[in-house]
Amino acid sequence: MIVVTGAGGTTGAAVVRALRDRERPVRALVRTPRPAPGPGTEVVAADLTDTAAVEPLLAGAEALYLIWPNFSPGEAEGAAALFAAARRAGVPRVVYHSVLRPQARAMPHHAAKDRAEEVLDAAGVAGWRVLQPCAYSANLDAGLAEAARTGVLRSAWGLTRGQSFVDLRDVAEAAAVLLTEDGLDGGTFEAAGPQPLTAPEVADALAARVGRPVRAVDVPPGRPPADEPYAARCLRLMLVHYRAHGFTGSPRVLEALLGRPARPFGDHLAGLDLL
Repeated sequence: MIVVTGAGGTTGAAVVRALRDRERPVRALVRTPRPAPGPGTEVVAADLTDTAAVEPLLAGAEALYLIWPNFSPGEAEGAAALFAAARRAGVPRVVYHSVLRPQARAMPHHAAKDRAEEVLDAAGVAGWRVLQPCAYSANLDAGLAEAARTGVLRSAWGLTRGQSFVDLRDVAEAAAVLLTEDGLDGGTFEAAGPQPLTAPEVADALAARVGRPVRAVDVPPGRPPADEPYAARCLRLMLVHYRAHGFTGSPRVLEALLGRPARPFGDHLAGLDLL
């Protein structure tokens, strides 16, 4: 049995599907109760910050896939507590869902993942692996749908810097590889898409998909309020970083895990109902 945390979210649900495709039994930890998505999946409501409640759910697990809620505070400390719980429960394999370039500490949520990776290295877990995905193609879905209607793609990451958008299906499949295959312990694996794209290039791809003009416009982040919440601060500083540096990587590591080429952005576009 493989435990997946954050299984009610976009990433966790995709990882559960990838494991079910491999016919592996899954214990899906979610924030609020919900029906099981299919045979072979046990759904359990659990608060990841309550380590004492989570630890018994790790008993008998062959692997743990740890996803901390996106833009949530306390990730480094919470992950450290769960790594220790996995060690005590005798979980032989822990895979941590990190992010591409966690060392870019100007982004607080990256810094938290960097600290969590450091803790994992010294946690005493029998076998650990780290997956570092780039931004998902699916992150653009709402903006793409709006742009398909209006002809304007609003870009908060500027117009000149690229991003190597990765297909979530590839990320989930890579996670399943790390959770189920031997010979990967102690590895840190980047998961970047094959095409660094600027916002105008995304707009051009969308225009070709819908058969009408689409242009990209720059939408800079606004001035933060004095009482800016943690999640909003993470998002704002992430966009500041993207505008200055982009967010690109090589697909070669991901493709080595998958044993095939990474899906291009056009594959994701083709699957969207935009007409």
